[in-house]
Amino acid sequence: MRKIVTNAWAFVRAFILIYLCLYAGIFFSALLPFAIPGSIIGMLLLFVLLSFQLVPTLWLKPGCYLLIRYMALLFVPIGVGVMNYYQQLGPIVISCAVSTVMVMVVVGLSSHYDVHREWPIAGQPQDAGDR
Repeated sequence: MRKIVTNAWAFVRAFILIYLCLYAGIFFSALLPFAIPGSIIGMLLLFVLLSFQLVPTLWLKPGCYLLIRYMALLFVPIGVGVMNYYQQLGPIVISCAVSTVMVMVVVGLSSHYDVHREWPIAGQPQDAGDR
């Protein structure tokens, strides 16, 4: 019985923290003079809390694991909502395709520039042609 209560508390604590960050983001979004979605601000707030280790990652792990496990199911309402706009399916598909290609090009170029270039080896003289 104790293990069930402990597991239940771990899930409740994780979802409470996630929702607190979400509602704090919505609150701060209402205060800002420009439009940024509250969910984005809440996600940034959660990122800051985790980065500075103000919230232990073990507290959020059960809830995040559950949400990621069923992420495909969470996209069903969005997909149904998009189907309401089937008259405008062309611009939606084109914007998705263009944004996907843009992301692939930017990631590819930055990867090629940063990861695949030759780094100078310490202690070895450089060629005169490289300077």
